Amino acid sequence: MAQLASLRTMPVQARGRDKLIRMLEVADRLIATEGADAITTTRIATEAGISVGSVYRYLPNRGAIIEALAQYYLGRLEERMDQLVETARAAGPDVDLVGPAVDAFAEFYRANPGFRALWFGRHMTAEALQLDRAHKHRMAERIRDVLVARGLGRNDRRTLRISQVIQLSTDAVIQEAFRSSANGDKALLEQLKTMVRGYLAELGR
Repeated sequence: MAQLASLRTMPVQARGRDKLIRMLEVADRLIATEGADAITTTRIATEAGISVGSVYRYLPNRGAIIEALAQYYLGRLEERMDQLVETARAAGPDVDLVGPAVDAFAEFYRANPGFRALWFGRHMTAEALQLDRAHKHRMAERIRDVLVARGLGRNDRRTLRISQVIQLSTDAVIQEAFRSSANGDKALLEQLKTMVRGYLAELGR
């Protein structure tokens, strides 16, 4: 799993990392099917087929498990954004990037019920929220890279502010689209694309 560097104790050996992956896979399934209250070190140990001591070594409590899951999910979102940045750099100026970008992130929400359950639930820890704030800033920086690649901005503070507006508004609308439906509200997602395209068109004038 990606983006796990901030865990309290990271396994050095491949065997330890495999155990950690199994723990988080179980936690992801539990939160998706039963909610965060089902996540306990004992339950994860039983379903992952490892000792409670091994779970406690890396993920000593529910908060640590939630933080590790949050970091994993956010890392995957950033990997998708990196792919979009590379696409933007290679694409011609007339290629629409907004539609595919919104679709890609909507598909992430659609395909990861554990992520939805965590983000829309009541168990986000202070550490997980801090991870999310840092994630939002990194995503805005990547959007700035896209704007620069498209000739819609510079590598400066103003373009970063514009990128933050795009990131924050996009994140809020996508979340709202999936709060009421596991498939996402298609009308909201389409209006989001229209809004972002209009904003970018205004920047290009």
